[in-house]
Amino acid sequence: MTDRAKLPLRSTLLLKLLLVNLPVIVLAMFVVWWAIGQLAADYFTALMQEYDIAPDTTHAMFLEAVNRYLLWAALFALLLATVFSLLLTRQVLKPLRAMQDATRQVSAGHYAVRVPVTTSDELADLGRAFNRMSEALERNEYLRRKLVADVAHELRTPLTNLRGYLEGVADGVVAADQRTLELLQGELMRLVRLVDDLHSLTEAEAGSLRLDRENVDLAALVERELELARPVIETGAIVVSRDFSAGSERIHADPDKLSRILRNLLENACRYTPREGLISVSGRRNGDRVRLEVANIGATIPAADLPHIFERFYRVERARSRETGGAGIGLAIVRELVEAHDGQVGASSEDGWTRVWFELPERLVDPS
Repeated sequence: MTDRAKLPLRSTLLLKLLLVNLPVIVLAMFVVWWAIGQLAADYFTALMQEYDIAPDTTHAMFLEAVNRYLLWAALFALLLATVFSLLLTRQVLKPLRAMQDATRQVSAGHYAVRVPVTTSDELADLGRAFNRMSEALERNEYLRRKLVADVAHELRTPLTNLRGYLEGVADGVVAADQRTLELLQGELMRLVRLVDDLHSLTEAEAGSLRLDRENVDLAALVERELELARPVIETGAIVVSRDFSAGSERIHADPDKLSRILRNLLENACRYTPREGLISVSGRRNGDRVRLEVANIGATIPAADLPHIFERFYRVERARSRETGGAGIGLAIVRELVEAHDGQVGASSEDGWTRVWFELPERLVDPS
């Protein structure tokens, strides 16, 4: 398979390039031959007439000698041109052979391979495009493996707990009382939330979300989500502040998707805010866009980890363990839903405050 794969580039393409150059070489030699023959013949005839020499026999001998030397010179030139053309063509094909070998390795699943780029021509552009493709494939493969491993890990814990309790109930070791049933229901709901989150994330990433946009009172939506989060806020004795500047209260968006964005941001902030900590929710205009920011006091996220917090299953392990960190999908869903609205997300973390924000275009529609 490998030898057959190498054959077309090394023989067929090389032969084609040589055949393309060969007619040019032959035509150039023919033109030079004809020009020299014509000029030499005319010059020889002029000399013979000037010195009153009969040109018939001498002229024929002269032309024969000229043609003979031109023939040998042409054959030598053809051989020399072919050799140089072969060497230059092989040099030109060298990047293509490297790309062919790299393509074969990529098709076999070795996405870390790269082709060297040493020039600045079209082949170099092709090489850079190939390297970008390889990088994308390598990252996608990494994310795929990471997703499988993370999903398996997230499923293992609740399934193990369910299995342990059910086996304990079956063996009579654990009583099937209200507390046990509540624990089992909690683990089951944890699985349900994980599956729902994965489904939402998959829909968003596939671009199959349907957005039913309308004018939304953003401040009122924040208040509703804060009301839903009141049990968690009160349990942690968390103080929540609101600050909406003029013109930032209304926005044109899908209210259900926007509620999901706010809910995930507030859950994330509550989860990592220490007891009696602070959460700030603020909104302001930024040109023709509206920015909403949810900030919480707590452990600072390292700068190296900050760009990755919107990736699915990503956690800052030193500050956010699996016990308190959920499944690590919430912010990934936020990013996908915001980008589906043609918006953008961002985060910063310094001086004990972590701020996560999103911006959406205002685009209010006149109801009339």
